[in-house]
Amino acid sequence: MKSVKALLVTAVSLTAFLASQTALAQVSERKLRFAYQNVADHPQGKGVAKFGDLVKEKTGGKITVSQFPGGQLGGDLQTVSALQGGTIDMTVLNAGLLVGLDKRFAVLDFPFLFAEPKEADAIVDGPIGTKLHAGLAEKGLVGLGYWELGFRNVTNSKLPITKIEDFKGLKLRVLQSPLFIDLFNTLGANSVPMPFPELYAALEQKVVDGQENPMTTILGGKFNEVQKYVSETRHIYNAQSVLISKKDLGRLVGGRKENHCRCAGRSHGFPA
Repeated sequence: MKSVKALLVTAVSLTAFLASQTALAQVSERKLRFAYQNVADHPQGKGVAKFGDLVKEKTGGKITVSQFPGGQLGGDLQTVSALQGGTIDMTVLNAGLLVGLDKRFAVLDFPFLFAEPKEADAIVDGPIGTKLHAGLAEKGLVGLGYWELGFRNVTNSKLPITKIEDFKGLKLRVLQSPLFIDLFNTLGANSVPMPFPELYAALEQKVVDGQENPMTTILGGKFNEVQKYVSETRHIYNAQSVLISKKDLGRLVGGRKENHCRCAGRSHGFPA
């Protein structure tokens, strides 16, 4: 099963790095704080839980994973900043949001770039995805692999979207990424960048008319309660980057430096 393989590869990437730095027996006991935006019973949350089981198994119980779902510790950008500071240990997020650290990540969010998941997997699971993750080390982050949430689609409370003109005037919440903002402004909508934890309330209170996310996130976030229409636009494929704080990797191996860390795994999972 593809998603199980993804989790296994990500867990092995972490334990392989530890083993390359020092004998696993010397790794200090540690509980990793894994923060993410979706709810715990979302496929992403279930994946984090399974990842935790695999890490515990492969480290002989020395490392355990504690989940913080639903944006409990802040939005994606806030979480990435906390990872850099070492106050949160791990996260999984839309890879394109890392464009603020490395502009090259924008390539993964080009609209209508991929026709099917296999095309996207060939990119993120290959040399391009590995090279993108490798560039994060100097930013205090280590990429362990890629998961996925499928194609993003648009929901709104105003009208069914059947043609480009239907976007005109719609206030759409988008990711806090210049590419997403420009894309929907170009289509005629009014883009409203907003952290994910604020989204449900913004839809319910009509601060925005709609939003765009993969189907699993639309259902997991119960946006159907506050949205009338869903349009299968499939405008961007949602590759997810699994990150760990570089500072925390240092703590796990007793404070040793990991300046030459190259443990970016290649993986994928969670088809919508």
